[in-house]
Amino acid sequence: MSEVADNIRTAANLLSAVSDTPRLDAELLMAHALGIERQALLLDPARYAVPEIYANLIARRMGHEPVAYIVGYRDFWTIRIEVGPGVLIPRPDSETLVEACLDVTGHQPRAGWPARVLDLGTGPGTLLLAVLSEFPEATGVGVDASEFALAYARDNAAALGMAARTDFRSGDWGAGVDGPFDLILCNPPYIADTEWLMPDVADHEPAEALFAGADGLDDYRRIIPDLPRLLAPGGAAVLEIGASQLMSVSALAEATGFAVACRRDLGDRDRALVLTFAS
Repeated sequence: MSEVADNIRTAANLLSAVSDTPRLDAELLMAHALGIERQALLLDPARYAVPEIYANLIARRMGHEPVAYIVGYRDFWTIRIEVGPGVLIPRPDSETLVEACLDVTGHQPRAGWPARVLDLGTGPGTLLLAVLSEFPEATGVGVDASEFALAYARDNAAALGMAARTDFRSGDWGAGVDGPFDLILCNPPYIADTEWLMPDVADHEPAEALFAGADGLDDYRRIIPDLPRLLAPGGAAVLEIGASQLMSVSALAEATGFAVACRRDLGDRDRALVLTFAS
C-alpha cells in the first residue's frame, strides 16, 4: 500500500467518528492537499507523496468543519459551485429541483422557453446556474438577502461563463422583482427553530438559510402568495420542502390557486413541489 493510500485509510478511520462519508471525505481532502482532482488520485495514488497540510485538513474535519468549506467548493448537478463560510452548501437532494424543471419541459427546451428563470434565495447561485446550464438560451435572476452569498453567486456565474445571462440582486424574496418568469426556483429555510442539526451544519452554516420559525413554514407563507404575480402563464414554480412538509406546504399552495405535484429525491423522500396554475 502506498503512503498516500495508507494515510487515506487512517484518516477515514478517524473521520468515521464525525462523518457519514469518512472515506470520501479523506479522499477529497487528500486530493485538495495535492491540488488534483479526486479521480486522478484514485487512478494512481502511489505516484504522490503525502503533503504536510493533509494532517491539518483532517484535524479541521474532525472539528466538524464541512468538507466543502475546507476545499472551497461543492460539485452540484454538472457544475462546480464555489462556497465558503457563511454560505449554504449545496445538497445532492436539491438536484431534485433541477430534475423537476426538466420534467416540466419534457427534457427538451421548447423554442424560446424557458426564457426567464427566477431563483429566490439563490445563495451561491446553485439552482439558478444548474438550471441555466440545461437551458443555454435562458437568462436568470437570482435574489438573496445576503450580499456575501451574492458575491459567491456572481463569481460562480463568471467561472461558468454565465455572467452575461444572470442578474444577482439583493432582496427580500420577490419584493421589488418584476415578472413574468417561466420557471421560479426556491430552496427557502424550512427547518423548525427547535430542530436538532448535526454539528457540521448547526455550528458552521448560516442559521438564516436554515431556520424558519416554530414550524419551519414562515418563509413559505411569505413566498407562495406572491408567486402568481411573478409566474408566467404556462410556467411552473419549483420549491424544495422538508421530507415531512408535503401536506402543509401543498395546502398553502392550493389555497393560493395552484395545482401541486411532488417529486421525490433519490432517498425516496418528498423533496420538490411543482406548482402550476390550476386549469
